[in-house]
Amino acid sequence: MKLTIREATPADRDAFMALWQGFCDGYDLTLAPGVSDFTWERLIDPACAMTARLATVDGKPMGFAIHQHHPSTWVMGDDGYLEDLFVAPEARGKGLGRALIEDLIAIGRAHGWQRLYWLTEIDNATARHLYDQFCANDGHIRYRMRL
Repeated sequence: MKLTIREATPADRDAFMALWQGFCDGYDLTLAPGVSDFTWERLIDPACAMTARLATVDGKPMGFAIHQHHPSTWVMGDDGYLEDLFVAPEARGKGLGRALIEDLIAIGRAHGWQRLYWLTEIDNATARHLYDQFCANDGHIRYRMRL
C-alpha cells in the first residue's frame, strides 16, 4: 500500500465528490442543491482560503482533510482549522486519518500557524480515539446559529 497526501486538483472532482457523499451520508446529512458543487469550486480556487488535501492509496483518493487558516485574537499569528476529515470505510484503520492530520500539522508549522484545531461530535468515539492521540479536547462546546 502506497499512501500519499496531496492537494486536490480539478481532475479529482469525481473521486472527491464520491468521498464527500460518503462524508455526508455518515452524518445523515442532505445538503441543499448546489452546495456540494459550490464547495468543490471553492476548494480548487487558489484565491479561496479553504482547501482540500487528499489521502491516496496506490493513486486512488480514499480520504480528505478540508482546512483553512485564519487570524486569531488569542495568539500572535494564525490558527489552522480542520473543517472536515473523512476516510472511506474500506480504508479505515490503515493510518489515513492520522496521516491527514500529520500533514496539516506539517503545513501549519511550515506556514507559522500557532495552533491547529477541529471539532467532532461528542459521541464519535472512533474519531475521538484518534484525536485524543494528538491532544486533549479543550472543553469547549460549539454554538451555531443559522442566519
